[in-house]
Formats: sequence, C-alpha cells, structure tokens
Amino acid sequence: MSKLLFIRYKKPAKVTEGGEIGTQMKLNVLRRLLGDENVDVYHIHDDNVKRRVSEYIKGVFWFPFGYFFGLTPKRVREILAMSGQYDHIFIDRTVFGILAKKLKKHGYKGRVFCFFHNIEPLYFKAKLGNKPWRFVITGCVRRNDRWSCRYADTVISLNTRDGKLIAEHYGRYPDTIMALALDDKYDIKEYPAGMTAKKPLCMCVAAYFKPNCDGIDWFIKNVYPHVDIRLRIVGKGMGKMADSYRIPQDVELISDVPDLVPYYEEADIMTIPLFQGSGMKVKTCESLMYGKNIIASDEALEGYELNYDNMGGKCNTADEFIRTIQSFIDSPRPRFNSYNRGVFLEKYSTESMMDAFKAILE
Repeated sequence: MSKLLFIRYKKPAKVTEGGEIGTQMKLNVLRRLLGDENVDVYHIHDDNVKRRVSEYIKGVFWFPFGYFFGLTPKRVREILAMSGQYDHIFIDRTVFGILAKKLKKHGYKGRVFCFFHNIEPLYFKAKLGNKPWRFVITGCVRRNDRWSCRYADTVISLNTRDGKLIAEHYGRYPDTIMALALDDKYDIKEYPAGMTAKKPLCMCVAAYFKPNCDGIDWFIKNVYPHVDIRLRIVGKGMGKMADSYRIPQDVELISDVPDLVPYYEEADIMTIPLFQGSGMKVKTCESLMYGKNIIASDEALEGYELNYDNMGGKCNTADEFIRTIQSFIDSPRPRFNSYNRGVFLEKYSTESMMDAFKAILE
C-alpha cells in the first residue's frame, strides 16, 4: 500500500474555519483509501500551542523569500528529510508551493499534489484591503501559486472558474477539478419538522474575514430594514465585527461557538450575501448538509450545481433579497429542505468524493 505525507496549514483548535474544514475532509478520505497507518500529517502550525513572539518575527523575515507564514527553511529541510519514506506528498495549500519546488529540486521521485483552495493573490488582496504590507504577502503567495503549477505532478482546484484563472495567471490548467465536500455530520434518524416562521430567523455563518463582513454589512444596510425578520450572525471571531461595523441592537452577534448544530437547526433561512472571493464556500456546503433553506449570491454558490428555486433563492441585489425573503414570510415553507439535503448527499458529501480521490492516486 502507498504511503502519503499530508501537509496542512495547521492543527486546528476547537473552533475551525472554512478552509480547515475542507482540509480535514480531504485528510479523512485519504485515510479511508490508504489506511490510517499509511497517511502521516505534517502541521505547519498548531493552534493548540501559543505561538511565541519569535515565531512571528521569523515569519515576517522569511516572507520576501517565498516562505509563507509558519514555513521556514528549517521546516523545509525536515520535510525533505522525511520525503523518501513516502510515495505521495499532498500539499494542501498552494501558499506552500515552495515545498513542491524544493522537493523536485531535491530529487524526490514520488508524486506531489498541490491543492488550490483559492487563487491566493486574489484571496489575500480581498482579505488585506489597503494594509501597507499587503504587497509583501500577495507577492509571496503569487510566487507559491506559480511554483505549485510549475513543479507539482498534479494540480487540483475546486471549480472551473478557478481553473480558468489558474490557467490565465500561471499557464497551467488544473489536472483535476474536485468540488468541495464535507463529512456528513447530520446523519440523524428524524429531521426537524415544521414550517418557517412568519418572522423567519435568518442566519449568517461566517468567520471574521473582510469579504464576509462586508457582505453582511451590505445586507444589514440594504435588506434588513425592509423585511420583518430576526437576524443572527454566528462564526469564528465574529464578535470583532461590532468593533468595525455598525450592528443594530436587535441583531444577534455570536462568536466562537464550539458546536454549530443547534444554531443551524433553529434557523429558518441561511442567508449568504457574499460578493467577492474565490474557491467554494464551506458555509454553503454546510447549509446543504443541514437541509436548510438557502438564499445566497452568485459568489456564495460558485461551483455548486443547484436548482435555485428549490434551494431557496439566488439573489444579487437588495430587491432580489427582499422579494425572496418576503416570499418566505408570505408563504412559509418547510424548515427542513429535503432537496438541499439530497443534493449534499449526492454531490458534496465525503462519500461522493471517494472516486475522485481514487482516480488521482492511481
């Protein structure tokens, strides 16, 4: 049986964020295919251990040389020393494309996989806004994206849009398009019954990240005053949103909950007003998994194959969001959306991705 080294950004603490949920899914699938004993993991960071000030200083120092935060020449040497034990090395984020370069230059004979979570320069440009150090970071991730495309044996992206951008920016179309999928955490005997409330609970799930916050802020300003709903915002670090944005007193803002299931079950509608980004959105996949009605923008739905009317509604303008939410108020629907749950099981659950992973390991 083949052995594989899985290189991931961090060992997450209790509260995980979107990209790391997708990372864990890939790791779980690879362990199922190859066996736990044949898959080892190298964590660039460990969120369970407090980082020392010296780590931040080293991280800043190595950025201009192509080492994304947490990766250093010492850690690269450790990985190179380990590499001979493995038939495959799976680099989960292309911000570590320098590893693909170093492995191939070092003479590694196995297969190197690089996974594009995003087009990283676009992601960090959106994340950092006008911060003065953004050029150092975007320059670093651009070089790593390029090295991933040049040196990896197999390049993987989440959707065709990203694939086209990768080809446009780096001259290589991905070898595999592999849609986001999640472990099914909602396999229960009896799903929630009942109809959506006359004053529906709309919920936004998001980590504290500028495009997420900007989209929610837009929704609060342009949609929320015109519909009779309850609005709840839940997610990692989202308590900080109150420091930078004006949140009405009657909007619930809940940060860093260890278990999202009760919040998903209580919500009538998942509302995802997102207008910039790349990759696929984990919050959309989670909403499908929990069988929630979804009202979302084009960006939030990128990469998903859905019937939007059955899903809940695709909306990109304030009027579209208002009309769609009002339709739920005027004509309540089942709180559990069996169509969305079915789509998740068919296309976006871990089980649906086993064949795709088998193919790239052949």
